Amino acid sequence: MRNSYFSSLIFALLASFALVTQAAPPTDGQAPSSVIAGQSAAQVSRINLNTADVAVLQRELFGIGEAKAKAIVAYREENGLFASVDELLEVKGIGKTILERNRDKLEVN
Repeated sequence: MRNSYFSSLIFALLASFALVTQAAPPTDGQAPSSVIAGQSAAQVSRINLNTADVAVLQRELFGIGEAKAKAIVAYREENGLFASVDELLEVKGIGKTILERNRDKLEVN
């Protein structure tokens, strides 16, 4: 009885180990998961709030639909160019959550 229990325990341990080694991240120089479509995070272009049009803002930013994209462009036309990405909070409909989710995609030149 103990022998079959011990054998089952060893089998379960080896099977678990085999699954863990298959699920482990590659260590042989393969590209990390942060590479997107052949580009590293540093190579992904950012969206300039001072030059982007409604279509680009709507397509590239999370949580930005047509109305919010138009509000961003209207704010820029009424108040001049954005001085910082944080100024986006002044646009009606843009809150901290939307800004934080898109901060790494945005720049101001």
